[in-house]
Amino acid sequence: MPSSLTVTQLRDELEKPAVYPHHPETVHIEQTHISIVAVVPPWVYKFKKPVDLGFLDFSTLEKRRHYCHEEVRLNARLCPDIYERVVPLVRTDGGFQVDPPEETGVVVDYAVKMKHIDTAKTLHGRIEAGEVATIHVDRTAHRLCAFYRETAATPETAEAGWTKNLRVNIDENFDQTEEYVGSIFSRPAFTALRNFFHRVLDQHASLFHRRRAGGFVIEGHGDLRLDHVHVSGDRVCILDCIEFDERFRHLDVANDVAFLAMDLDIAGRSDLSRRFVDQMADGLDDPELRLLQPFYKAYRAHVRAKVEAIRAAEGEVPEAHRKESRVLARRHAQWALRYAASGGEPLVIVVMGRPGTGKSTQAAAVADALGWAQIASDPTRKRLAGVPLDQRADAETRERLYTDAMSEKTYAALCEQAVERGRDGAGTVLDATYGSPDHRERLRSALRAANLPHAFVELMASDEALRERLADRSDGAPTASDARLEDFDELTSRHRAPDALEDPRHVRVSAELPPEETTRELLKSLIRLHDQP
Repeated sequence: MPSSLTVTQLRDELEKPAVYPHHPETVHIEQTHISIVAVVPPWVYKFKKPVDLGFLDFSTLEKRRHYCHEEVRLNARLCPDIYERVVPLVRTDGGFQVDPPEETGVVVDYAVKMKHIDTAKTLHGRIEAGEVATIHVDRTAHRLCAFYRETAATPETAEAGWTKNLRVNIDENFDQTEEYVGSIFSRPAFTALRNFFHRVLDQHASLFHRRRAGGFVIEGHGDLRLDHVHVSGDRVCILDCIEFDERFRHLDVANDVAFLAMDLDIAGRSDLSRRFVDQMADGLDDPELRLLQPFYKAYRAHVRAKVEAIRAAEGEVPEAHRKESRVLARRHAQWALRYAASGGEPLVIVVMGRPGTGKSTQAAAVADALGWAQIASDPTRKRLAGVPLDQRADAETRERLYTDAMSEKTYAALCEQAVERGRDGAGTVLDATYGSPDHRERLRSALRAANLPHAFVELMASDEALRERLADRSDGAPTASDARLEDFDELTSRHRAPDALEDPRHVRVSAELPPEETTRELLKSLIRLHDQP
């Protein structure tokens, strides 16, 4: 038998009931990107994978033993009754044994022995069952506020609060997710998000320094996720803090809070996320905590995108779980950009401009990067009129399609859908010329009434460039848009672009760049418009 085990061999051995001292009736194996967990009630054994991922190193037996002891020590702070001790996995003549009654055989690995808990009582389990309530969030906030108040800042934790060290962590995440550009991130989204983090660190350095000097950077938890918070009655147990690198748990309390708030957002409970943040800010007498949530939520979402992408690439993870991780990685990447562009709140983005500026291409790219719906005027107009989307209308049909009444009906439909989605907590990307001041003002009025923020992004291109594009469209395959070169002069004369005073939430982006560069500049403009934190 081998003196050490591969991940696959370890998993296979742990599936055998005879390996455990109490010979459980069932064995359930779970895997993360860094751990193999054997659930064998009334116990759980957590093993660290022999991996070196850059941000953690479990590659040797001694390192795994050390970090198992660190896990028990650190988690005693917020969950003292669950973590038992560190136990060996040994190779004997009769096979492998976890936590043998006496020291015999060769130690091939170590595990953290924990009491089994009912995962239905974690915040994740309660949300999945539709049983989470404000009392669960309030009790969690109360427990965390007490913990943060009792945990004093030290010179070591204060050092972590310098923006140069925050930048190291952020840049490391981008270095480690570069290989996932094209799968979980588009290149424009990846670049715009990185630009967001650097801009906030540069422009708000005094805020981060004030937090560091004020004692808000402490040794926290570092991995405050819904499935790590167990609420049973009045008792709150918070498990699985970061043990493998102190720089990830030496952090601003706003950073720690943002992880759980982000998890609540992505679980569809932004109402509880807001309540949790308010409870933490009020309980700690820390109003600035609220200001930093979009920045730190974006950071946390990016971290989770990385973790899920790593798990999705691990061959020993079952394909169904890898597929789930790919979906989660993409979703977290989209939320990271949402936090940068809108603070995570629903936003109506209007991609407007003259025909030929590439509105539909850019609106689709933005909608995909943010995970929001693209609603376009051309297909909406044709659906309302009962005209096939991929068929260019003849003269008689065009007469019917482009009457003032039909335009009013089309833009009213766009507005109605955006408002309805916003009330449901979803953002929207509208794709239309919006060349009429009346249409723009009616949209703004409806959004104000619904308390929904907006941004107009006007794509700009020269007459020469637009004529060339419309000529190409005339010779190409049918599209939902009926605008062609022969329509240019009429459409241009009817288009009344906003002036500088019409709307402060209006930006212009050149549409004469390559499409990916236009998307990048569009996203950067949206982020600047939001002005984080």
